[in-house]
Amino acid sequence: MESTAPAMTITILAVDDSASIRQMVSLTTTGAGHRCVTATNGAEALALAQNTPIDLVLTDQNMPVMDGLTLVRSLRAIPRFSSIPILVLTTETGEEMRARGRSAGATGWLTKPFDPATLLAVIDRVTARRVA
Repeated sequence: MESTAPAMTITILAVDDSASIRQMVSLTTTGAGHRCVTATNGAEALALAQNTPIDLVLTDQNMPVMDGLTLVRSLRAIPRFSSIPILVLTTETGEEMRARGRSAGATGWLTKPFDPATLLAVIDRVTARRVA
């Protein structure tokens, strides 16, 4: 019998300056059995990540104070974030920006608006890779 619940509960850090996007990500991920903590920009996320166990980061690119790629690079400089999946969820669709994301250390790239089922499938795929 197949279960729709995740094999494990993960803690997701969702970073976006849009309150509605943070709420949509939080509802989608908590509805799937995960824990979601949120931040409104990269600097806030970086501070939160210092003291919170995080299993996956989902960040926007275009935010005030600190953008997503700067956050990705900053997190990758912290040893415990070297292998934690970091997904960029953004309206940016250009290949140059995606390449910059890969170069910064992003695990994957999703575009807004996002499909909740697709988001959950990607989260499951990148987190399963870590525990396999």
